[in-house]
Amino acid sequence: MKTTIYDVARAAGVSITTVSRVINNTGRISGKTRQKVMNVMKEMAYTPNVHAAALTGKRTNMIALVAPDISNPFYGELAKSIEERADELGFQMMICSTDYDPKKETKYFSVLKQKKVDGIIFATGIENHGSMSALEEIASEQIPLAMISQDKPLLPMDIVVMDDVRGGYEAAKHLLSLGHTNIACIVGDGSTTGEKNRIKGFRQAMEEAGVPVDESLIIPTRFSLESGKEEAGKLLDRNAPTAIFAFNDVLACAAIQAARIRGIKVPDDLSIIGFDNTILAEMAAPPLTTVAQPIKDMGRSVIELLAEAIEGKRKTKQKIVLPPELVVRLSTAPLKT
Repeated sequence: MKTTIYDVARAAGVSITTVSRVINNTGRISGKTRQKVMNVMKEMAYTPNVHAAALTGKRTNMIALVAPDISNPFYGELAKSIEERADELGFQMMICSTDYDPKKETKYFSVLKQKKVDGIIFATGIENHGSMSALEEIASEQIPLAMISQDKPLLPMDIVVMDDVRGGYEAAKHLLSLGHTNIACIVGDGSTTGEKNRIKGFRQAMEEAGVPVDESLIIPTRFSLESGKEEAGKLLDRNAPTAIFAFNDVLACAAIQAARIRGIKVPDDLSIIGFDNTILAEMAAPPLTTVAQPIKDMGRSVIELLAEAIEGKRKTKQKIVLPPELVVRLSTAPLKT
């Protein structure tokens, strides 16, 4: 038999009005009582009828994360961090993976508007006109918005990003310190602010070292393992860089695979550095040197900002920029002379 709000109230020793206030985050309730009710709901696997709440104009306690590719461990780990903190704050989360498809993006915006979500977090840039129009409709209904891992606010919203310029700079400096000057970059499709800032930092470090950047070694991909493997293979077949800076760990692993197929040893013949420090970095063979994003802190920060906006605690928008960290493992080594 399905658990009801009456069952929760009885088990928690409170009124159904109190349970309703906890669900809708309204009224004055002590933190102790709120937590007690939330614990009972979790123990009894009680799920509020968010659709009914939406129809009455009440809070649904539902937030959405719109990400470009949830199969990428970076976005998976980011979603986990957001979901954990959201749960602590009494929110449920929907995850929408667009696969970099503008049509999917527009469709999700329409769905989120219908479901009356309390807030939306974007981990993707909004590129096409249809998506932008749908987003403007959502914003017109005063639904709080936040952006993570992108610094491209098309509308007023909170932003949480890592210092990607510094990250690209640290990656290049590491390779330069090992004696590498013939360095290739395996990037994405050029649409994200993250990759634009990473290449900016890379160029800055190369310029400081007096090393010219070979534009033919800036290799675009579709930000996938298959595309990265294909483009890295073409690069290694026509050129002989001594090091590769891949703009995420997936592309770094693709480069390692492409090198292995061609009998090129990493790091003896070719140093490879990634970006993100996802679970892939430790699982790679050899373990991957990478620039770590503070994924957990980013996820917790963005949901906390969004929760404040949803609860009306703050009207001004904030931008949080977190620092990167170079994690040196076994995929980079000094240049052989």
